[in-house]
Amino acid sequence: MRFVETWIPATLVETRDLAPGIREFLIRPDQFDGAAYPVGSHINVSVTIDGSPETRSYSLVGEATSRGLRIAVRRAEDSRGGSRYMWQLAPGARLDITQPASLLAVDWARQNYCLIAGGIGITPILGAAQALARRDANVTLHYAMRSRGEAAYLDDLGAMLGDRLVVHASDEGQRLDLDALFASLSQGSLALFCGPMRMLDAARHAWIGAGHPLPDLRYETFGSSGTLPTETFRVRLKDSNVELEIPRERSMLDVLNASGHDVMYDCKRGECGLCAIDVVAVDGEIDHRDVFFSDHQKQSNQKICACVSRARGTITVDTLLRTDAV
Repeated sequence: MRFVETWIPATLVETRDLAPGIREFLIRPDQFDGAAYPVGSHINVSVTIDGSPETRSYSLVGEATSRGLRIAVRRAEDSRGGSRYMWQLAPGARLDITQPASLLAVDWARQNYCLIAGGIGITPILGAAQALARRDANVTLHYAMRSRGEAAYLDDLGAMLGDRLVVHASDEGQRLDLDALFASLSQGSLALFCGPMRMLDAARHAWIGAGHPLPDLRYETFGSSGTLPTETFRVRLKDSNVELEIPRERSMLDVLNASGHDVMYDCKRGECGLCAIDVVAVDGEIDHRDVFFSDHQKQSNQKICACVSRARGTITVDTLLRTDAV
């Protein structure tokens, strides 16, 4: 890893339900000074799934406060178990978390900002909206969801942004048209996005299609978001008799490393590409859930980011040929 994670003890202070299936958690580290953290920050949380320790990453909601750190977790049955663990916690529970860290770079000198959130992707976007509104920046937030009743923080955003908040509720026939939105933006606009993988893929295509530089579209990702259901699959190691089962609640990276087949990694969010390994054969289908590889590279199925991507069926990989992965 490029950076050593610093784990700190913390207490779950309180929870509140924001919408059906979305719960907010207020977590206070033992030694907490309320210091500001960068927009787009997240923390890792140590969870226990089927008796085994695992790590899950959650975006921090809003800017820093003196009360503690806020995360919001959507209860997802089709997940790797992190949300189920978090939802069974009660106030007073002890947790181990990491210090806040951000992978989202914001250029505060732009003239125009466009924020886009899909569903629970509002969590890192809320802090950006607060910071930009406080700076009196020219900002608009487009918030897409299935229905207003399923949307977290909608009232808070409306009070803060007024008509600069544009709601796209599918059940009202107000679906977000990314092509039209990005075509309407002036050159030099900065877009900040967080949403599911399919929505991100559409956003990247629409952004490029509108003639904007790809580095001006910056995003947070869902490590659990893919095009296929999360299910158990198998991994064979090239030139060996080793075949490993990757259960739905664990990543390929974790299983490989726990089995002694060391794979380098850093972000564990599908963004840095350090954990990319060679794919030798596919007996089934790969679900690329990273944002590191291009569409062409994903279609070729020559490499896979072991931290987030999954498969259906069985894939054969070579963990030793990683020198050209990044």
